[in-house]
Amino acid sequence: MIRRMSRENPLWGGPRIHGELLMLGIDVSESTVGRYMVRTRRPRSQGWKTFLRNQAAGIASIDLFVVRTISFKLLYRLVILHHVRRRLARIAVTTNPTAEWIAGQLTEAFPWSEAPRHLIRDRDRAFGSAYTRRVHAMGIRDHPTSARSPWQNGHVERLIGSVRRECLDHVLVFGEADLRRVLKTYAGYYNKVRTHLSLDKDAPNCRRTQTVGAIVAIPVLEGLHHQYVRV
Repeated sequence: MIRRMSRENPLWGGPRIHGELLMLGIDVSESTVGRYMVRTRRPRSQGWKTFLRNQAAGIASIDLFVVRTISFKLLYRLVILHHVRRRLARIAVTTNPTAEWIAGQLTEAFPWSEAPRHLIRDRDRAFGSAYTRRVHAMGIRDHPTSARSPWQNGHVERLIGSVRRECLDHVLVFGEADLRRVLKTYAGYYNKVRTHLSLDKDAPNCRRTQTVGAIVAIPVLEGLHHQYVRV
């Protein structure tokens, strides 16, 4: 009877079959039911990491953070990260991050035909109605994270941490133009040169393996980092 029930009801587990047997006056232990059930192979469902990896081409993240100049002036930096190759799609600086300005940066980052399906952001008040209208017009699903939950936007938070540790913590920012220059240089290094563990130690813009020629070092950010190439 155990085998029959398990064959006829492939979605039933041991406790369900055990309960049916009890209702039929058959008093056996649940461990006995588990021993005699017919084992069926079910396709394994994909895990959360697999799901995110498969959907990465359609996911992007956006965030703002503050940078202080040498004169203690506050500048706001916007980053937009495309998940598929950890590519830094847009980097911009402003003294006043309005919703209209953010909407314009989003348009610059993604041509209308290449917009991601999902965009993750926090609940900063700068993401106002002008931003949400632009997102909806581009066919993007807006996904604000829960309050005080930066881990829900972990990819872009890790990018911001890398920018601070690998760049901004080691340079003096004199003004808005200077910050733009520094971040533009770092963005080029990040996308074209810097290797990532999640990309099998490749760069977001795939690097070609070089095996012939002498190795030379090209300084980046005045020697803070170096690019190694064969010539």
